[in-house]
Amino acid sequence: MTFSRILYVPFDHLNENFGSLKNANPKTDVIALIESQRMLTGRPWHKERLFFLVSSTRHFAEGLKSKGFTVRYLKAATTIDGLKAVRAEFGELPVECAEPSSFRQFNDLSAFGVQFVENDFFLTSRSLFTSWAEKQKSYLMENFYRGQRQRLNILMKDGKPVGERWNYDAENRLPPPKNYEWPEYLEHDRDDIDLEVAKELGHIPTKTWATTREGALRQLENFIKNHLNGFGPYEDAIAKDNWALHHSLLSPYLNNGLLHASEVVERVVKAFDQGKAPIESVEAFVRQVIGWREYINGMYWFLGEEYRNQNHLGANRNLLPLFSDSTKTEMNCVKSVVADVEVRAWAHHIPRLMVLSNLALITGVNPQEFLDWMREQFIDAADWVMVPNIIGMGVHADGGKMMTKPYAAGGAYLNRMTQSCKGCKYDPKLRVGENACPFTTLYWDFLDRHKDVFVKNHRMSQQVNGLKRLSDLPELKVRAQEVLEGLSAGTV
Repeated sequence: MTFSRILYVPFDHLNENFGSLKNANPKTDVIALIESQRMLTGRPWHKERLFFLVSSTRHFAEGLKSKGFTVRYLKAATTIDGLKAVRAEFGELPVECAEPSSFRQFNDLSAFGVQFVENDFFLTSRSLFTSWAEKQKSYLMENFYRGQRQRLNILMKDGKPVGERWNYDAENRLPPPKNYEWPEYLEHDRDDIDLEVAKELGHIPTKTWATTREGALRQLENFIKNHLNGFGPYEDAIAKDNWALHHSLLSPYLNNGLLHASEVVERVVKAFDQGKAPIESVEAFVRQVIGWREYINGMYWFLGEEYRNQNHLGANRNLLPLFSDSTKTEMNCVKSVVADVEVRAWAHHIPRLMVLSNLALITGVNPQEFLDWMREQFIDAADWVMVPNIIGMGVHADGGKMMTKPYAAGGAYLNRMTQSCKGCKYDPKLRVGENACPFTTLYWDFLDRHKDVFVKNHRMSQQVNGLKRLSDLPELKVRAQEVLEGLSAGTV
């Protein structure tokens, strides 16, 4: 058989209907998937993450073979080495790929001469997002989201948002409920491919994550049936008795291609149209998918390759030991979140932002060290996901290009939105003393350290001026240094 081209499929393009495969022809195309050693061993990746990505790709490759495609799934030192081996077998054929999801991969593949087709794993092309961003004075996600609703005609009626409101955030900020019966979560049994990958990685995987398209679809249906209705009200809460609340657990499949944003949104809106879920929950979920997810991907490419290196606040503390070992802290909220990440490589958006990123922000952890850790540990992490989320939102390292204020918070917020403070060694109401909550102490110390920058910010000036009312500020600054030293030593 004579082939005319090689279609390269990265590990996050696992969909036959999008990217380079949407026009694939078994008679003319060779499909190449490369398991590179650099991908497996180039960083201290979470093994649950590696298991998910590798097993999903091997399952996908087998599915293509069963449909008559000539598939080469190769293990190689690098992706380029793998593509060279495919060419050595089939000849100097042109290599095609959908636009890759990171600057590094884009540069490597470009240098090898790969031809790119538009990345349609998102609802917004990179050129379309650029045309939007270039017209903005500030890059407000809410403005982008409303434009998306109109452009895609989602939850719209006669040119207006369904319910006459764009945003139901005010209804979706409930603290975690007490004596609440959470639905069971879907578990995914492991097949021979899963077990083979797990053995190679030396890993015992959880049953949390599906590694097939069929499993991802079951996860979507489970969310619609058991969790969508309650998603909105508790989406910002952190419960002690439940690690996921009503979150969908769909981000890994959206990010590796097993699910597409269009089909997920279609199913959620259909549930709303059938009266099976309230507008507050449906709008909140739709905003995460067509708003935030698309916005983050667009901003990654729009802001450029050097954006990841920004450090506007001059944060230079080494990564805290507690991020790598949940036993290296006595803070209940941090310990429980990191412990969840250690098991499943996942936590929902509020633990990521208001516990992990908040702590990195107010302790002055180096943004690039924290970015690397988040990138390595989370199952749904990709370069496009984490760079804007961490540099722009999580630790405000870009000086406000994306977010108009830093997401810094003290113990009062955590006491309200989590169930961790009860029984904790530290009191969220105290700023000073051995039992003062480190978040409360460091929040005020953070404002004091950066008051000259933040006093000019209209959204921060009130908090900065609050420093003047702290009669114990000198004592607080001494306590803050003790806390920072303890965190760096893994004893606080």
